[in-house]
Amino acid sequence: MEQFTADINLACDLDRQDELACFRDEFVIDDPNLVYLDGNSLGRLPKRTVNFMRNTIEHDWGNRLIRGWNDGWINTPTELGAKIAKLIGAYPEEVLVTEATSINLFKLAVAALKARPKRAGIVSDGFNFPSDLYILQGIVDLLGKDHHLKLISSADGITIAPEAVETAITNDTALVSLTHVAFKSAFMYDMARVTDLAHQSGALMLWDLSHSVGSVPLDLNACNVDLAVGCTYKYLNGGPGAPAFLYVRRDLQEQLSQPMWGWFAAQKPFAFELDFTPASDLSRFRVGTPPMLSMKAVEPSIDITLEATMEKLRSKSINQTEYLIFLADQWLTELGFTLGTPRQAEMRGSHVSLRHPESFRISRALIESPPPAIQVIPDFRAPDNIRLGITPLYTTYTEIYQALDRMRIIVEEKIFQQYSDEQLAVT
Repeated sequence: MEQFTADINLACDLDRQDELACFRDEFVIDDPNLVYLDGNSLGRLPKRTVNFMRNTIEHDWGNRLIRGWNDGWINTPTELGAKIAKLIGAYPEEVLVTEATSINLFKLAVAALKARPKRAGIVSDGFNFPSDLYILQGIVDLLGKDHHLKLISSADGITIAPEAVETAITNDTALVSLTHVAFKSAFMYDMARVTDLAHQSGALMLWDLSHSVGSVPLDLNACNVDLAVGCTYKYLNGGPGAPAFLYVRRDLQEQLSQPMWGWFAAQKPFAFELDFTPASDLSRFRVGTPPMLSMKAVEPSIDITLEATMEKLRSKSINQTEYLIFLADQWLTELGFTLGTPRQAEMRGSHVSLRHPESFRISRALIESPPPAIQVIPDFRAPDNIRLGITPLYTTYTEIYQALDRMRIIVEEKIFQQYSDEQLAVT
């Protein structure tokens, strides 16, 4: 890692030396006064996507009409899945782009519980994204409350101790369902170790990769992961509400039966048989007709990510998050900020949370301060986290410097006091 200084010239030098700098030009960045640090919630628009989607709409839909399905649309979920497989260390036939993350989680979690009928335990943690927990709670309710959900707690609010995971998993555990990189603190589990703990107890392991894919290298096959889900609109820049993906290890595909017996999950969808026979491969985890416009929009940015390579993206991510933490230590600690993210790079994803009692109003001031002030878009996560997403494809060191400097000014000059603490609909 670099030896950092709190000098803007260092940020400029690091940007000049950045071997990934060319990829920033791949994205629509039309406001030089805006620092966008929310790519871990919604990635920027790739320029390639604009022309790609124009062709999809005008030619594939406008000209080819229904013929588009036989022109290749029908294979898009598996073809995109094969590309994502390269990013997560999976075989091409193990990944499918389909539905939303929550729907995929529901399908895989129910399938896992049905595969362990004599076990009642589901293990997750207090860091998991609420939607994942709601899905698991709903499954417990749906299955007649014969299962129970146990949440692993954190001793420091930032990390989960390995011993806590080991203690929570018992011989009654059917499923362990965790988010690989925590959405608030960016704490990153040791995937291989936790998966092995689940397997030692005879449980199936399901990972949510939403804050991992495109930001940290993954190797699901090497870790012997059973099941996984993830979204494509964060670091994969697939667009708002872009379709999600699921992963099922090859040897499990015929063993597992998912609960949503949709048309496209059938062995022969166009035979229009009245009784359901599931497909013998990963297609059995499909449900309905793929949303082709939003699905096609995912492809250009996956290609960009593959060109950049995960190894180079991770190296830059580590250096940029280290730089951000350094500036926070230099400028913000004395202003009441604390670090809400692990300092150890191997335990951290690609975002950094800074905590402050006035985080919400500081976030509003960052976003809403009028020109000529630099505007910064982070996101706020209750109760007190300002989450700064580093997207190495387009985030610069200069932007990190500008964002932290702006945070310092907002607190030093009490600019945040001009803003209401009334919660907005989306934060």
